[in-house]
Amino acid sequence: MSEYDFPDDLTKAQTELHRAHAEYRALCQTLPWSVEPMPGWPGQKHPYTDEATAGRPDSPGYTPEQVTTEAQLWARIRELSVEVSTHPHWATLDRGPALVDARMALKSQTAVPDGAAGDASVAA
Repeated sequence: MSEYDFPDDLTKAQTELHRAHAEYRALCQTLPWSVEPMPGWPGQKHPYTDEATAGRPDSPGYTPEQVTTEAQLWARIRELSVEVSTHPHWATLDRGPALVDARMALKSQTAVPDGAAGDASVAA
């Protein structure tokens, strides 16, 4: 447990922020490499190993649904980041290393395990 006594609304917001970030990372893993349709390019063949590297396949671009989902998730991340970083609780702590330690403790205390993003809300 933490040596800090964080308000419930602050810990809930930080937990939601962790979940939103995890959901965003999971979404990004499924998206094409380019928002707009773009042609790919071949990789370069290494002269000694014949291994081809750094090529990209054609990108079909994002679907309208993917654009909307990505924008909603990113907006939610921004909203929660502002809520956490401007919470009145931070004004009760001394500035400097103690404040940084408290912010890091909150992040650690509310960390969401990998793959636990499923119940995060997309709607802002």
